[in-house]
Amino acid sequence: MPSPEWAAHIQDEVLPQATAGVTLGVDLLELGPGPGAATDWLRHRVRRLVAVEQEEPAVTRLAEKYAGTNVEVVRGDAAALGYPDASFDTVATCTMLHHVPTRALQDQVLAEAFRVLRPGGVFLGSDSLPSDGLHRFHEGDTYNPVEPAAFLTRLQTAGFAAITLRVAHNLIFTACKEGTS
Repeated sequence: MPSPEWAAHIQDEVLPQATAGVTLGVDLLELGPGPGAATDWLRHRVRRLVAVEQEEPAVTRLAEKYAGTNVEVVRGDAAALGYPDASFDTVATCTMLHHVPTRALQDQVLAEAFRVLRPGGVFLGSDSLPSDGLHRFHEGDTYNPVEPAAFLTRLQTAGFAAITLRVAHNLIFTACKEGTS
């Protein structure tokens, strides 16, 4: 489970910045919710939230926690989503991308987010910035931080437009799929 401090950081700081000026729509796909620090905050702002998580223990915990709510928890791979094109109004990921082992797989996650978004939809989220402290924290775990200077081009290559990146103590982003829903 996330620490209360971490959940508060995601809910009080990261998500309000990432969603400022964004219409989330009806259907939101959350990629890699892990312990669900963002899930509860997001689910109250949409009709339906689908959380795709790769780790079975996290899937089980989230499914039990959100049983009977508007959250559907699915075990899956963010780089190979099993949803048709244009299935969601919003795709969100909070501090998950650095857990994806290679840049190529991260780029596939970006491409899948673009593919499953409806025209006019928004991909939003955050990730940690590279640091020695986080490298030590993730010892024994996958740690492949996104380089903010290259992330704009990577999002553009995936097809996104109207991209906003905020870089301070972390990376917060929004990127749109052009068109109207």
